[in-house]
Amino acid sequence: MIVRIMGEGQWKLADAHFAELNKLDDELLEEMEAGDEESFRRTLGALLDAVRRLGAPLPDDALEPSELILPASEASLAEVREMLSDDGLIPG
Repeated sequence: MIVRIMGEGQWKLADAHFAELNKLDDELLEEMEAGDEESFRRTLGALLDAVRRLGAPLPDDALEPSELILPASEASLAEVREMLSDDGLIPG
């Protein structure tokens, strides 16, 4: 799966890594619902770090369609809330 982090680029991740990403996404959703800005920042950073750590970066000139788009690390709680579906940032 191709994952884009807004403002940074794209990473190719194996489907096997999505259990870890979904766990972080669930935590992020709970923190957003609670309005816990500090925990939200920490978990968003952990989610983006996991994508960077587990994925293989695609070249900047690659034009692959992104199957998942994640917010930039500096995105506000309100901006991320607008990106959410009922399942969070990551479907499933």
